[in-house]
Amino acid sequence: MDMYPIVIEHPLLAILRKIPLEKTIDYAQAVVNGGVSFFEVALNSPDGLKQISMLRDHFGDSCLIGAGTAITVERAKAALDAGAQFLLTPGTPPDVLEYCAKNEIKLLPGVLSPCDVALALEFGFKTMKLFPAGSMPRSYVKDLKGPFDDTNYMAIGGVSPDNIREFFDAGCIAAGLASSLMPKDVVASSDWERGSAYIKRLVDKIKGGN
Repeated sequence: MDMYPIVIEHPLLAILRKIPLEKTIDYAQAVVNGGVSFFEVALNSPDGLKQISMLRDHFGDSCLIGAGTAITVERAKAALDAGAQFLLTPGTPPDVLEYCAKNEIKLLPGVLSPCDVALALEFGFKTMKLFPAGSMPRSYVKDLKGPFDDTNYMAIGGVSPDNIREFFDAGCIAAGLASSLMPKDVVASSDWERGSAYIKRLVDKIKGGN
């Protein structure tokens, strides 16, 4: 249920939000070729549910495909029916937390305040999505881990290739990127080879490279 073993193994989450349906597989394959096999499909994308099914059919168990913006139980159920292997929320809706806890569904609950963290812990989720991470000082993770020392955080929101290393240095165990994951002109031109090279450099940066 708690996603720590998965997140620690996959420090970069590729977030697909409003990627054109016809480019879904090529985009994701370029990400995989760059060294990332951990995906979130935003459910508020026009074809989110269909994209989840497409990715699961294409990659099988070689990639982890999750559903983001699971803000209601109904939306969570629809994502799971489409094949999502885990869920993410932008906040801590108690009904979604309870539903996932009772059914042992993998979830990264979105937190920002100590109250959010305490609520996620109440339902057994120790690994959380700090959102919007970029709006907080880099010391914020350390501040949260003071009273909540058994928690871990993935940074999402305001994370870019230019600052991603800062979040890891500040104590996050993972980060997620959406619009800044791959240059827009790469997607527009379908230059997937260049996209894969871009992702690979990003992965190297997370590992501590230049």
